[in-house]
Amino acid sequence: MDPNTEDSNERDVLTAEENSSAPIARARNARGDMSVLLDLLPYLRPYIGRISLALLLILSAKLANLVVPYALKGIVDQLNVKPSLIVLPVALLVAYGASRVSVTLFSELRQVVFARVMARSSREITLRVFRHLHALSMRFHLGRRTGGIARDIERGSSSVSEMLDWTLYTIVPTIVEATLVTGVLVWAYGWTFGLITLGTLAAYMLWTFSVTEWRTRYYRAAVEADTKANERAVDSLLNYETVKYFNNEVHEALRYDENLKTLEDTRVKALTTLAVLNLGQTLIIATGVTLMMWQAAAGVVAGSMTIGDLVLVNAYLLQLSAPLFLLGMMYREVKQALTNMERLFGLLDERMDVQDRLDAVPLVTKTPTVRFEDVEFGYDERRKILYGLSFEISPGGSVAVVGHSGAGKSTLTRLMYRFYDVDAGRITIDDKDIRDYTQASLRAAIAIVPQDTVLFNDTIFYNIRYGRTDATREEVEAAARAAHIHEFIVAMPDGYETEVGERGLKLSGGEKQRVAIARALLKNPKILIFDEATSSLDSQSEKSIQTELERIQVGRTTLSIAHRLSTVMNADLILVMDNGVIVERGRHSELLAAKGVYANMWTLQQEERKAETK
Repeated sequence: MDPNTEDSNERDVLTAEENSSAPIARARNARGDMSVLLDLLPYLRPYIGRISLALLLILSAKLANLVVPYALKGIVDQLNVKPSLIVLPVALLVAYGASRVSVTLFSELRQVVFARVMARSSREITLRVFRHLHALSMRFHLGRRTGGIARDIERGSSSVSEMLDWTLYTIVPTIVEATLVTGVLVWAYGWTFGLITLGTLAAYMLWTFSVTEWRTRYYRAAVEADTKANERAVDSLLNYETVKYFNNEVHEALRYDENLKTLEDTRVKALTTLAVLNLGQTLIIATGVTLMMWQAAAGVVAGSMTIGDLVLVNAYLLQLSAPLFLLGMMYREVKQALTNMERLFGLLDERMDVQDRLDAVPLVTKTPTVRFEDVEFGYDERRKILYGLSFEISPGGSVAVVGHSGAGKSTLTRLMYRFYDVDAGRITIDDKDIRDYTQASLRAAIAIVPQDTVLFNDTIFYNIRYGRTDATREEVEAAARAAHIHEFIVAMPDGYETEVGERGLKLSGGEKQRVAIARALLKNPKILIFDEATSSLDSQSEKSIQTELERIQVGRTTLSIAHRLSTVMNADLILVMDNGVIVERGRHSELLAAKGVYANMWTLQQEERKAETK
């Protein structure tokens, strides 16, 4: 019996939710660019001073860059004399060198000033998404794909810095520089040069924006394919043992390759369309530069312009052409960054099904009374799991829930933890609906020893201390002794610093179970839940642990979910569930005397135990 996969109803629901992940992903893409930018603004407001200073520095760099061609023009014109009269234009040479140094100085200072803004805003957004994901209900997490979400967070967090850098300090300054250069050319040489410059800029930007918008669909497809491939890889690696059990390495590789092929096709399309974009940009820039140089050369021949003027025009063209060639890439990077951020912020759009009420209060209790009152619940509104369930766990008392697989037993623990809210009825602690308590205080009062113990890929000490992260080493070791695992730990070469591996797979099932018991004991809860707490232990270990579990239950309100009826014989009340309803209730002796469902289960298990001992 596996309470963590309670019944076919629950499995059907989980499968349905998992299959619904694609519409969820598509919903995230519904945001527009402006919506993403508006979501970003609150994270930038605290740094408006740094942003303004950085903008001022980069604009200073652009102004210094405008001086370079003028200094170069002056140098060329003053050198354009008879060799006998050559005098080095020292002031101009110094101005030329100083302006070049100023460009680099202001640009690097901008980087120093703005680095903290980019890193901090990315950190804050990523942390908020991480916290939001933990705040979402079990319903979301049962339907998610871990690999895909991890990839969305990774791309989105890095894109925050990229988008800020490209937008504020590359695209905007480039447009400002182009405007200033155009103004200088019009002022110095007339409207012809200005019109050529503006015409080239207009054609370039029109081509770049239109083609990039067209190309964005291919980038989106590539992002989606990349996410799917990562989902498949992570899912397969997390289930490494299952793959090995069934000798399905080739099958997994073929499935992964299906996603990689889609990713390959979308990337090829993205790169092919990039070539179209680059070719058009080069043609427009080349045409504009040619017309400008033609006009300048004609001016020199006509005597209206000097060689220095020709050099100045050429220098400005070189200054403009470099960022213009990059402008398409800049815009493309910004669009891609917005797409990645759209998926990141899309995670924040996921609705929290379970939330604290505005007037929720902390749960403060010593020996609580827990009561289920006509509770009805279903993972899917079309199929109920629990029907009008009512029972009470008295202060410091113990209630055990037994039944065949599919009865809905483990659903009770999820409802007590408020992973889900009930559809009808209510669950109370000390006569107050648990929805009136804050989730944090409610969960702080409960500890669970689950059947399937999943540990963090860290040390044994860390995993036990996870029950109370401020516990001292002595308290951790005391909890380990109470769970009868201390001797096993200290006998290992690294003791409490032993790494348990991914999901604790370096430990046996029984060892993981003892770590889970120690972790629950360290939390020192008011309410204890045992969900098949001894299912991974052999009979001898079960007896020793069972005695300890009964000892630690004293003074605590306890709910036990069990398959082995021998582990709940001493419970104050035993509930027998079948198809979401309580069919029998009473103490062990009373239920045996009733000769009903419980008695039949007891007889069957006793016969199985006798057969095992033969």
